[in-house]
Amino acid sequence: MTTTEEAFGVAAFQRFLDQRRLVASRCAHCRALYVPPRPVCPQCHGMEMGLQDLSGRGRLAGFTAISVPPSHMLQEGFGRDNPYLTGVVALEEGPRVAARLVGLEASSPEKVKLGTRLTAVFQEGERDGQKRVVLAFQPATRPKGRG
Repeated sequence: MTTTEEAFGVAAFQRFLDQRRLVASRCAHCRALYVPPRPVCPQCHGMEMGLQDLSGRGRLAGFTAISVPPSHMLQEGFGRDNPYLTGVVALEEGPRVAARLVGLEASSPEKVKLGTRLTAVFQEGERDGQKRVVLAFQPATRPKGRG
């Protein structure tokens, strides 16, 4: 269940996203699961970590609407009149992951419900002139009347 350290960390997580994969590391000793993948288990300090593909399904555990975004989100058209949502998703396999939320009403955050079933989507974008894939989550079933 061991693997090279190149499979862990933020750069590795981005490579998995570029492949449209949501990947976690699992500790061989205590079986804890982490997203993004880590080379050492924070729970038991075990160093035998393996990789596991995740289903990309989960439930909304928390969120916030952002109307004063960082500059790269301003370039995408977000701002005071066009907020976006970011949230924490409790994945079916156990870990939680922070990601952008799409397909929900950012301008009416009171309509967003904790516990909503979500599915991972991989969005293509650009930052600092480089193309990259960003992890996002959308409702598992689209509300009626929405594309």
